[in-house]
Amino acid sequence: MHNLAVTRRTNVQTLFHVHAERAMAAGEAPKGLEQAFAAKLQISPSMWSQIKSSRPIGDKLARQIERHCGKPAGWLDEARTSDQPSATERAFMALALAAWRAANAAQRRALREQLKAMSDVRSV
Repeated sequence: MHNLAVTRRTNVQTLFHVHAERAMAAGEAPKGLEQAFAAKLQISPSMWSQIKSSRPIGDKLARQIERHCGKPAGWLDEARTSDQPSATERAFMALALAAWRAANAAQRRALREQLKAMSDVRSV
């Protein structure tokens, strides 16, 4: 079942992650990225915070976000999946691999159990 509110929130969060990754790749500090993204969308930081947590994105705001992010009208409304990990996900996987390789057998078991517990909580 397609839930427009969830789809829009997921897609705008994707736009934020792309914005943040580009900014950090350009040498910007992580602090202030959320405020800069809100300014790019021409909304208040408070509204951005509300959108991230629970505020529905109406049609007018959706079109505004798309326009300021260079996306075609309706882009936020389309459910999409990505097979490619983001830069942040790739960095996490590299860190996890390094931790795994540096760990002894007991540490590997603990790491596996912790990740499994976290993924089980998420699927509930």
